[in-house]
Amino acid sequence: MRFVRKLLICLALAAWPALAAQAAPGSDSAKAARLPACMPYVGESMRFNVGWEFINAGVAEMRVERARDGYRVDTRARSNKLLDIFHKVRDRLISEGICRGDRLQSTLFDVTQNEGHYHARKTVRFLWKKNKVVRTKGGKTETFDVPAGHLNALDAFFAVRKMKLKPGDVVSVPLFDSRKRYMVEVRVLGRKRLRAPWGERVRCIVIEPKLKTKGIFASKGKVKIWLTDDARHIPLKMVAQIKFGHIVARLARYERRGG
Repeated sequence: MRFVRKLLICLALAAWPALAAQAAPGSDSAKAARLPACMPYVGESMRFNVGWEFINAGVAEMRVERARDGYRVDTRARSNKLLDIFHKVRDRLISEGICRGDRLQSTLFDVTQNEGHYHARKTVRFLWKKNKVVRTKGGKTETFDVPAGHLNALDAFFAVRKMKLKPGDVVSVPLFDSRKRYMVEVRVLGRKRLRAPWGERVRCIVIEPKLKTKGIFASKGKVKIWLTDDARHIPLKMVAQIKFGHIVARLARYERRGG
């Protein structure tokens, strides 16, 4: 039962300049001017309710913060009290990166998994100046040839959010995930209106990432993400098809503070 973690990031790949005119409370141009050129989302805090079919499974939370040399995305997933009885989930993912001009460059992807009796830690360091990636898990370290510019899965999500997206578009982002590097393809399927946590119904664009790797982002079927149809592209809903049904994550709370 790893669905809380999987849908976490549908926050996954999905999808990534300015801040939206139509966004949730807290966005203003004065604050935006102080943010890094490549990461206008510093100060965001999002909370998702995650469920499987009609069962409430738990929550996932994401915060985008400043780091010493760039930015840091801290994402956590936990099962609720009922599911804790059967399969307790307490996962954490940390992504760090820097700005190279107006582009993101991943420097770290750190995953801690605590799921029932399963406990694991994986650290991926992007040594972009050397065109290398170093991956450590279970005491084993591997080095891969990966050109600068490749992103981890969370950073790829923000890279797509920054893009101008319209129905019919197909965009690509260079990704390193699960020991593989490739261009992840994201299709923009169409538009639909959804109710946002701040009360109003807003127009969204629906995107579908084409994932080629297994592991934390594995899904037996399609992944779809609903983003607000504005410059912020706030994720309101995410659906992943799995072997038995669907996992659904809905944005329950969104806050935007000065970076």
